Amino acid sequence: MGDDITYIRTREGLAYLAVVIDLFSRRVIGWSMQSRQTTDVVLQALLMATWRRKPKAKVLIHSDQGSQFTSMDWAAFLKAHDLEHSMSRRGNCHDNAVAESFFNLLKRERIRRRTYRTREEARRDVFDYIEMFYNPKRKHARNGMPSLLEFERRQKLRHEGV
Repeated sequence: MGDDITYIRTREGLAYLAVVIDLFSRRVIGWSMQSRQTTDVVLQALLMATWRRKPKAKVLIHSDQGSQFTSMDWAAFLKAHDLEHSMSRRGNCHDNAVAESFFNLLKRERIRRRTYRTREEARRDVFDYIEMFYNPKRKHARNGMPSLLEFERRQKLRHEGV
C-alpha cells in the first residue's frame, strides 16, 4: 500500500487529503480530509484502509519522509496492526509515483474544474470522485481497462480458482 498527502484549496483555506492506495490494483482503499496536515489525517486514511482490507498477514506501507509518517503515533499504529513501514529516500519522487498519479488525475478530472466554498463541500466532492467514480467506474489501462473494483473482483475469482 502507498500513502501520501495533497492539498485542496477552498474559500475557508486548505483542506489536506491523505490517501492509501493498493499498489497492486491501484484502488484507493483509505482516505481522509482534514483542515490541518497532521499525523491524524494519515492515520484516519490508514485506519479506513485496514478496516476495509482486514489484512491477515504483514502488509508493507510505503510513504514519503513527511513528519506525519515518522511520528510515534504512526509507528504505534503500524505496530498494533502488523504493518511494516517502507519510506522513500529524501528527494526520490518516483517511490510515490502511484499516489502522485492519483492526485494528478483527481485534480485534472475534478478539482481544477471547481471552486469549493467550504472544506465540507470539497470533502463531499472528493468522496464522490473516489467512491462513486474512480474506484467503481473509471477505466484503467494498467489493469487492462476494467474499473478498479472489477479488476479486484476478477483477481479474487482467479485466486479462488473460479
